[in-house]
Amino acid sequence: MIYSVKTFNNINQIGLKELGNQFQIDGDKAENPDAYIIRSQNLHGVEFPTNLKAIARAGAGTNNIPIDEATAAGIVVFNTPGANANAVKEAVITSILLSARDYFSATSWANTLSGDDVPKQIEAGKSQFAGSEIAGKTLGVIGLGAIGARIANDARRLGMNVLGYDPYVSIEAAWSISSHVKRVNDLKEIFSNCDYITVHVPLTADTKNTFDANAFALMPKRTTLINFARAELVDNAALFEAIEAGVIKRYVTDFGTEELLNKKGVTVFPHVGGSTEEAELNCAIMAGQTIRRFMETGEITNSVNFPNMHQVLDAPYRITLINQNVPNIVAAISTAVSDLDINIANILNRSKGDYAYTILDLDETDEAKIQQLVDLFTSSDHIVKVRLIKGKK
Repeated sequence: MIYSVKTFNNINQIGLKELGNQFQIDGDKAENPDAYIIRSQNLHGVEFPTNLKAIARAGAGTNNIPIDEATAAGIVVFNTPGANANAVKEAVITSILLSARDYFSATSWANTLSGDDVPKQIEAGKSQFAGSEIAGKTLGVIGLGAIGARIANDARRLGMNVLGYDPYVSIEAAWSISSHVKRVNDLKEIFSNCDYITVHVPLTADTKNTFDANAFALMPKRTTLINFARAELVDNAALFEAIEAGVIKRYVTDFGTEELLNKKGVTVFPHVGGSTEEAELNCAIMAGQTIRRFMETGEITNSVNFPNMHQVLDAPYRITLINQNVPNIVAAISTAVSDLDINIANILNRSKGDYAYTILDLDETDEAKIQQLVDLFTSSDHIVKVRLIKGKK
C-alpha cells in the first residue's frame, strides 16, 4: 500500500527518506493525503481533508496546529520532542554568556566609532562593558524536559549554581539531570534567588503570563530573563516596567513582536533557537520515523493528543479505532467482534481526555468478515476513525 504525505515548509529531504518506499511525498500539492509533515505552517482555520490520519510537527511546539479540531476529526498529532534540544540549549547558553559581558551593547557601541583613532576610542570607552563572569552565579531553569535538563547540566559544568523547577518532570529526564542541580518546589524560589532565569515550558492557560508583575516583584535587581519557549509566557507590559525599575537587566527572547523591537534592555532573536542544520535534520528524521510507524502499524509514539500505544502486530489483521471516551465502549467493541465469531488476539485501549485509541488485533483470515466488522465500526456513533492494517500472517 502506498501512503500519500503532504509536506509544508522546507522539510529536510534526508529525513524524509525515513518514510521508505511505501510513501509518496507530494510536497504541498497532495489534495487528500494520509499525513502532513509540517514545521511552522499555521493550520488554524484550515479545513482538514477527509483522508488525513496524522500530522507530524518537525519540532516540539504545536501551537500552530488546532489540536482540539484535529482530535475531534480523528487525526493523531505528533511532535518531535528533543530533536532540536541541543540547538536550543546552545542558544540559551550563548545568551547567558553574551548577557553577562553585555556583548550586545558592546558590539553596537563599537560599530558607531569612526576615524583613525578607533583603537584609542575603544580603549577609552571599553570599561563601560566590563560585565561579570557567570561562574558562581545562580541560574533558574523552569521546565526540566529535554532542553531544560541539558541547560541545567551544562550550566553546572560552567560553574553556575542551578535551581530547577518542574512539577511534571519525567522519570527519563530526572535520571539525566545532575545531582548538583537543586530541585525546588515553588516558582517563587526561582524568582527570588536567581541571577539568570530561563524558561522551557509549553504555553497553556496555567503558564500564560508566568512572568507578570507579581513575579518581577520577587526578583532581585539586574536579573536576566531568557525566553526560548513561547512569547506569551511573559507579560510585556510588566516586563517593561521591570526593566525601567532595574529589576530586569536584560530580556532575551526568540519571539519577536513589534512592541519588543528597539526597546532598552531587550534582545530579540528571529526565532532561530532550534534552527541548525543538525536540528532540522533530527526533526525531519523523527517526524518521518513517527509517521511511518503509525501508518504501517497503527502504533503511536510522541503524540500530543493521544497516548503512546505499542503492541506487536502478530495477527492477520489489525483494526485501530479512535473513539469517544464514553462508558462501555470497550465492551461494545468486544461484543461486535464476538457477534461475528471473530477471535481477539490482543486488544489495547487507552484514553486521553474525551477520546481514546484502541488497537484491536484479530485472529481471523476471512477478509469479508473483517470488512464487515470495519463497516460496523465505521457506522458507530461513538467511533470517529477506523483503520484496517494487514498483518504479516
